[in-house]
Amino acid sequence: MKRSATLAARPPERLTVRRSKRDVITSLRQPKVAVMLMLGFSSGLPFLLTGNTLGYWLRDEGTTLGAIGFLSWVGLAYSVKFLWAPIIDRVDAPAFGRFGRRRGWMIVSQFLVAIGLVGLSAIGLKAGLATLGFLALVVAFASSTQDIVVDAWRIEAASDSDELGLLSAGYQLGYRGALLVTDALILIAANHWGWPISYAAMAVLMAIGLCASFLAVEPLRAKKVFEAKAHAAPLWSMRGFYDAVIGPFAEFFRVYGWLALLMLAMISFYRLPEFMMGPMYNPFYHDLGLSKDAVGAIRASIGLAGSLLGIAAGGFSALRFGYMKTLIAGVILQSVVIASFAVLAYAGPNLRVFGAVMAADNFGIGFANVALVTYMSSLASIGYTATQYALLSSTYTYVGKFAKGFSGVTVERLAAGRTLLDGYALSFVGAALLGIPALVLCIFLARANRIRNQEFGIQNQDV
Repeated sequence: MKRSATLAARPPERLTVRRSKRDVITSLRQPKVAVMLMLGFSSGLPFLLTGNTLGYWLRDEGTTLGAIGFLSWVGLAYSVKFLWAPIIDRVDAPAFGRFGRRRGWMIVSQFLVAIGLVGLSAIGLKAGLATLGFLALVVAFASSTQDIVVDAWRIEAASDSDELGLLSAGYQLGYRGALLVTDALILIAANHWGWPISYAAMAVLMAIGLCASFLAVEPLRAKKVFEAKAHAAPLWSMRGFYDAVIGPFAEFFRVYGWLALLMLAMISFYRLPEFMMGPMYNPFYHDLGLSKDAVGAIRASIGLAGSLLGIAAGGFSALRFGYMKTLIAGVILQSVVIASFAVLAYAGPNLRVFGAVMAADNFGIGFANVALVTYMSSLASIGYTATQYALLSSTYTYVGKFAKGFSGVTVERLAAGRTLLDGYALSFVGAALLGIPALVLCIFLARANRIRNQEFGIQNQDV
């Protein structure tokens, strides 16, 4: 493919005229923004319950750091969700298809998440790590399926790129709110009522997502595309099967050409620092000597404020400065705040230092996540939304999800001949340095984007 054709090609639904800021703010009153907040909460709720928070539970029971790290591999379900995303794009959900393709799959996946959390609550560690790991995998699989369809609905429900940024920020706000519950409030609950009751309560909170699914409106423009595809090439035909399974990937590379490989590489490295140390945060607090009440209270107060500010700043930056500049700022912020945990390792269980680090971490991670989600959302094409976004959001987990399985072993190795807290500190600094590849790729893609704009006179567009 010629370079000019590659750079000029864009999904047509994203080539829109930007609205005034007043119109953008007015759109916040739309019902779909509230629905997006609720769906974001539902998507974020299961994530830590099979990862970091589960690691805290396991550490309380005396499980080794190595075992905790390896058990985090159940999160690899998020990395391969593109394999069943074509089904989500082309087939109605069993039993709930009458609600629409997107809403039906939301309901099915949310029910499965709730059932899996009830299983974890009822069985816990009594049946052994293998059984617990299986239940965690069920939750992760259902949760990743929910992510596929919620992401598709978010992209298809947006009328233009500005609204896409708002819905992405709303999604992140709901998502971070769920992380607050499963990363902070649950610790307080577990300290007073135990882990099983706490996990059962999380299953009940999935009702928020179910309510949002019933309130959501099926995106009309996506429905028309699906109906046209089904009429022209039914899924059971050779052409239909090819379009459902191969079409999304072929279309993505047709639109972006050789830049697609660099985009996928950048996305895969973007959240590597956060993923690498993710399973170790709660064991770190445990070994540092911080109480569950202290960790939960600071996360729920200072951490919440940091998240809200970070998400708001990320959404504003994407709207005001564009996706690429926001991505660059996000990866720098992410690396700096992760390295700051090394300071906490040497300060000990000092609540003031912990509060400062927590505020910075939540701000930086919130900003970076909005930047990445908005950028990836802008790349998907209607008709292939679920599969293409699943490919992109799976890509950013490939390296990170695999690498984090070795996070516990890394801390233990670095602690050899030193204190355990020294091992933690060195691991946090090392994880921060892993953000350099993503930074370099972001800068290169930003340069390619400027060249494309200059050559074709395209305004307000980001690659």
